[in-house]
Amino acid sequence: MAPADDPDRDRGDESVPEPPRADPVVGEFVTETFDYDGGRKVTVYLPPGRPEAVVFAGDGQLISGWGACLEAVGTVPTMIVGAHRVTSEDEMLRLGEYSPPIDPARFAAHEQFFVHSLGEWVRSRFGAALPAERTAVAGVSASAELSLAMGMRHPDRYHTVFAASPGAGYRPPAVMPKMLPRAYLTAGTLEPFFLENANRWAEALRVAGADVVMNERAGNHGDPFWQAEFVRMVRWAFGSG
Repeated sequence: MAPADDPDRDRGDESVPEPPRADPVVGEFVTETFDYDGGRKVTVYLPPGRPEAVVFAGDGQLISGWGACLEAVGTVPTMIVGAHRVTSEDEMLRLGEYSPPIDPARFAAHEQFFVHSLGEWVRSRFGAALPAERTAVAGVSASAELSLAMGMRHPDRYHTVFAASPGAGYRPPAVMPKMLPRAYLTAGTLEPFFLENANRWAEALRVAGADVVMNERAGNHGDPFWQAEFVRMVRWAFGSG
């Protein structure tokens, strides 16, 4: 689609510093509007060097802005492709896009847009055709459910899942697929509902044999630890610059 004009927890790399807030952006932001759902914006963060990794993200109006933090701590050059959330104030529309059981038809339409339309556009627009091993999918809260769903349903495209404080609409299936993504999950001590969901996924993936990190952080839903953990996620998945 073309643009229109639980128990035991592994710990992440605690040596990664908190991202400085005052560092300038050294990459570039590109925002375009697609004709999906009457007009949906996508913001791409382009690192200053040729991308060596790419992260596709829901709630992209937020996550794409974290690219500067990656540069500040010296990760590998990482492109962030952030699909914005639905603009309607009806939260059920957002949940329907991000969680398969809530509105299967709406989820399927968004899945087609997110996986195929965005993937093809990134390859044609930016010449980025990185292998699954250098591709991750990310989300926070409801969009963390999207990232888990995309990783579980398309592990051949997204080798790694980043999920911060996932909701409970999408849960681990009773029978896990044979091919599983790597996963880095995080949640805060002051958000017990989301912490329980993150631990549920971490345990299910770990039991199924996946490579999993579950990092419990001091904080509440939406706190700055999401951004700090995103830096750790990228370093864990793709290494340092």
